Parts: sequence; structure tokens; C-alpha cells
Amino acid sequence: MKTRQIVEGPERKAPWGPRPFTESSVERQPDVALRLFHPRLSALVPRPAFTLIELLVVIAVIAVLAALILPLSGAVKRWAFLHTAQAEMGQLETAIERYKSAYGFYPPDSTKAINNIPINQLYYELVGTTNVAAPTATPTYSPLDDLSQQLDASKVSQVFGVNGFMNCNKPNADESASRAVDFLPDLKTTQFKENITNQNGTPFTMLVTSDGGPDLTYQPLGVRDANPWRYNSSNPTNNPGAYDLYVQLVIAGKTNLICNWSKPVQINSPLP
Repeated sequence: MKTRQIVEGPERKAPWGPRPFTESSVERQPDVALRLFHPRLSALVPRPAFTLIELLVVIAVIAVLAALILPLSGAVKRWAFLHTAQAEMGQLETAIERYKSAYGFYPPDSTKAINNIPINQLYYELVGTTNVAAPTATPTYSPLDDLSQQLDASKVSQVFGVNGFMNCNKPNADESASRAVDFLPDLKTTQFKENITNQNGTPFTMLVTSDGGPDLTYQPLGVRDANPWRYNSSNPTNNPGAYDLYVQLVIAGKTNLICNWSKPVQINSPLP
């Protein structure tokens, strides 16, 4: 039986693993020995650090990047506001055209105003209402979406200057009568504002943009986050034979007019 001989001697080298630690390596790298034999003192060994010039260069680079990013973030926010308002305007345009297809005319508008801002009953016409006329209670208009407050029927003329709503379930109507339709079934709670009041303190609801002002200083009706959609179907100045629909967003001190007669957003344009 043959036995394997192991050759010993200084010339033998391990085929794997780290090189053996020798005195020559200690002489070349004294800090290696310090960390190896005195691990608690290894923290005392000086390590490379940034120089003052390097720190100043890093700070300068950060300042340049911040100067580039901050204006960009403002532009992104503005684009987001405008995109939201334009999408909501498209939703309203679709509902208005569906209304016209059903009734043969566009939703009526109003001649009333609050703080010189024209208001309208577009919310009630597009959502639809039911005229609740109970013998023992005051007749009221109840929106079909069941999300908004009821409106006293006797106050409709006072608030909007009309005698009632066209898209409405009439009281005591027979089965042949047309039923009111909710043309805005996907309307979000941020897209209408309740408890807006007229000069007599009568609360009502209006369609608003979910963006708000968005500047808090812009409150056309004197109510926070109540930036109403303006609507004119009786005498439109920009869409003859149709209707004007628009809203104004104030962003960073500039007015942005989103309207249905001009696709590009108009900056600092006077309201029609």
C-alpha cells in the first residue's frame, strides 16, 4: 500500500487561500500589524477624508442641481393642475352634449351673480333632481346623486333666477313622463361644493374644479376651494350657437384660463 508523502519546507506554497502573513508585510504596512494585533487601537489610525476643496465642489454641485430641479418641480405642478382641470372640463362637455341629445337644448344658465361672479345651476341640471312635494313639508329639489344638500324649491328663483330645473322628476307625474337622468354618474365629491350662499344666505351647490384656486388667495366666491366652472348657454360670446365653459386657475401669481373655445391655455387672459 502506497502512502502519499507530504513535502514540507519553505519552498511549499498553498494552492489556495490568502498569502501567509510575514514580517516583510508588517514592515511595508505597519498599520496592518496595528489593526491585527491591537484591534481596539485600529480606530486611532488616521483614515482618508475629504479636503476642503472637495467639500466646496460637492456643495457647489448640489446648489446647481437644486437651481435646476426647483423650477422644474414648479412646472410639473402647474402642468398637473392644468391637466386635471382640462380632464374635468372634458367630463363636463360630454355630460352637456348628452343632456342636449336627451332634451334637444343645452342646459339653461343663470343671470345671477355673487361678488360679481356669475353663478349657474349646471350641477342640478347635469346631476338631475327630484321635486319632492310633500303635503306637510316644504317642496324641495333633491339631487339624484344623493351626495348634495337639498334645495328649497321656493329659493330656486332667488338663487339662480329660474323657476325650476328641466332635468327633474316632476311631482305627481304619471309613468309616461320622462325621468330625470344623472349625466355625471362618476362625479367626485371634490368636483362640487356645497353650502355656497347667496346674499340672502340661501345655501346651494355648484360644480367646481378639484384644483381649487389653486392659490389660496384666489377665492372668487369667498369660499375656500370653491373655484366654480363658469357657464353661458343663453348668450355665449366665444361659441355662438353652443355654450361657453371655462375656469380660471391662479398659479404662482399668473392666471391660467382653461376654456372650451381654445385648446392652448391662455395666460393672464381676461375672463369673457
